[in-house]
Amino acid sequence: MTASIPAPADPDEGQPGWNVTLYAVWAGQMLALIGFSSRVPFLPFYLGDLGVTDVAGQTLWSGAINAAGAGAMAITAPIWGLLADRYGRKPMLLRGLFGGALAVALMGLATAPWQLLALRMLEGTLTGTVAAAAALVATSAPRQRLGYALGMVQTAVFAGASAGPLFGGFAYDRIGPRATFALAAAMLFGGGVTVAIFARERFARGARRAMTDGDAGRWRRFRTSGAFLFSAAMLTMLAAILAVRTIAMAMQPIIPLFVAQLSPNNPEVATLAGIVLGAAGFTSALAAAYLGRLGDRAGHRRVLAISLVAAGLVYLPMAIVRDPWQLAVLQALMGVAAGGLIPSANALIAHLTPIERRGAIFGLTAALSGVGGFVGPLLGASLATSLGFRSTFIAAGALLLAVGALVIGSQTEPSRESSVISHQ
Repeated sequence: MTASIPAPADPDEGQPGWNVTLYAVWAGQMLALIGFSSRVPFLPFYLGDLGVTDVAGQTLWSGAINAAGAGAMAITAPIWGLLADRYGRKPMLLRGLFGGALAVALMGLATAPWQLLALRMLEGTLTGTVAAAAALVATSAPRQRLGYALGMVQTAVFAGASAGPLFGGFAYDRIGPRATFALAAAMLFGGGVTVAIFARERFARGARRAMTDGDAGRWRRFRTSGAFLFSAAMLTMLAAILAVRTIAMAMQPIIPLFVAQLSPNNPEVATLAGIVLGAAGFTSALAAAYLGRLGDRAGHRRVLAISLVAAGLVYLPMAIVRDPWQLAVLQALMGVAAGGLIPSANALIAHLTPIERRGAIFGLTAALSGVGGFVGPLLGASLATSLGFRSTFIAAGALLLAVGALVIGSQTEPSRESSVISHQ
């Protein structure tokens, strides 16, 4: 029985034109994340336009809508990952971009909160562009450039996540939500066109590489058998991704309403919320490529551990801010630390996974992100409504510090990490 693998077989060399693919994916992800994240600062207020007028209701509906999409993604992402290994990673990325464009465009036509909930579930079912982009780049780039390449992908994600709330808040205050959704859908469609034209994938279906003797052969048999999924290093990385995604999604429905609480009677509160949310994305975009490259040289586990602890320490003082601009400064500092989280975790996961299984493993990380995206908004909304907005920042900081301690106490596979560093 044959298995699907991309060409070439040697991950040290990468695929021809991998840098062109990287830049195309970078541009596509930038546009996609602007489109996806543009709704974040005005979603609670859009719910007010749809008849949900009280703050508690807006908080709970926002959490439920975000959770619904993430829950759908958690179910479908592993299936898309397996299909990516069988039919190619580029088609899966295009599915996410064009499917997301359709779902976002329809959100602008909603007339009731339940319609937004249903469309968010459709979006979660069809999308997962970040994991699809990471899988495509991870199977195209040379092994010794994985940290840099995945850092560039995450830079696009962070940059889009930074520009999206700024764009969405500004547009909502001036042209309204429906036109803003239409523009967001156009950006997702443009990202799909960019990837379709410029991204390259030499995908072949053939037999797996023959196993060699000695230590390298034993390591390859361990990885190919699927046992790599249950190694301590892999489980630690998956736990880190789950925690980071849970916290990020818990903050999305909270921060706009917290900004409104800090700045009552502000006529452009959506714009201000977009600035606060965008601050983290902007600094993360600046930090991600550098920290990914640093991980290639100094070790990704070290960068990941430091970033987790730093992010946790920055979250804690957010609980005592009195002004939106104080929150924006702390969000910007948190963004610097966040720039080292996902790229480092993804690079370690890629190093721990055989190339022919990377579509499936990034499908699994997308599923975990979906679980975090489902649990996070519900937890955040529950904490905010029962204990107040400030409690969510304390809980987020404590969780990040706990995961940082777990990563510090863990051990990566030394043969893999050292082999990557030795290529520098």
